[in-house]
Amino acid sequence: MRLDIYLQDLLSKSNQTVDATDFVAEKNFLPSSMSRSHIQKLISDGLVKVDGKIILKSSYKLSGGEKISVAEIKNVESEYLPENLPLDILYQDSDIIVVNKARGMTVHPAETVRSGTLVNALLYHCKDLSGINGVMRPGIVHRLDKDTSGVMVVAKNDFAHVNLAEQIKNKTAVRKYLAIVHGEISDNAGIISGAIGRDKVDRKKMSVTADGKPAVTEFRVLERFKNFTYVECKLQTGRTHQIRVHFSEIGHPLVGDPKYTSRKNIFEIQGQALHSHTLTLTQPTTGEILNFAAPLPEDMKKILQQLGKV
Repeated sequence: MRLDIYLQDLLSKSNQTVDATDFVAEKNFLPSSMSRSHIQKLISDGLVKVDGKIILKSSYKLSGGEKISVAEIKNVESEYLPENLPLDILYQDSDIIVVNKARGMTVHPAETVRSGTLVNALLYHCKDLSGINGVMRPGIVHRLDKDTSGVMVVAKNDFAHVNLAEQIKNKTAVRKYLAIVHGEISDNAGIISGAIGRDKVDRKKMSVTADGKPAVTEFRVLERFKNFTYVECKLQTGRTHQIRVHFSEIGHPLVGDPKYTSRKNIFEIQGQALHSHTLTLTQPTTGEILNFAAPLPEDMKKILQQLGKV
């Protein structure tokens, strides 16, 4: 069995009650809710040993009987505390909570962001969240960039989390965005295709690259202005920064985008003019089709008003 699968399977089945001959944690056990991606990162960071030897590949094959040890895992659960932050809740039931995320709010904590995130707010407003993505990302099925506003769904339990993830993967959950881009797009509608991966020069950016993951964005023009276009986008895939990268690639970067355009931002908006407008999904337990919409934020409304006067 692969090392990462073994660890995840062991934790989920044993609920942290493990046989020390198979698994040894030098300080404390891994959280039983830790996702495979987190376990894979521990392995790639050199924190996992098999029979005393550091293993860097999560695909390392176990033959049986090895002693596996994991270096101390910092207890992040106590560091990410509930915070009474403003949270625009559009809907919630026993399985899901749907929010309208504000522009400027980071979705989940990281080493450089300890508080003020959507997760901190969710921990205060909602006491039951799925644990599949661990203590740093409880309930987070999909994410929005810090400076992208709009509708997001969060899972309250593991069943709902798995179900929602499958809906996104199988494209039965439909996400539509509104964006204001530079330039006047001539086509009324179109499809932008281009594999997206980590930029070869700036590792903090994404780019269209031959060895990236397939990415497809549908769009239709809602309104044209002098030197700008208002568009609706529908994601067929969900790659990091997908809409921002794709429109930059075709020469129509998003207004205000701090990463993917050097064009001057003449409007009062912090970050890219991108808004997650609608989300359609199936309620995990009842099977009911649910539709949610987050109204266009004031900063984008003001831009459209300014452009309409030109």
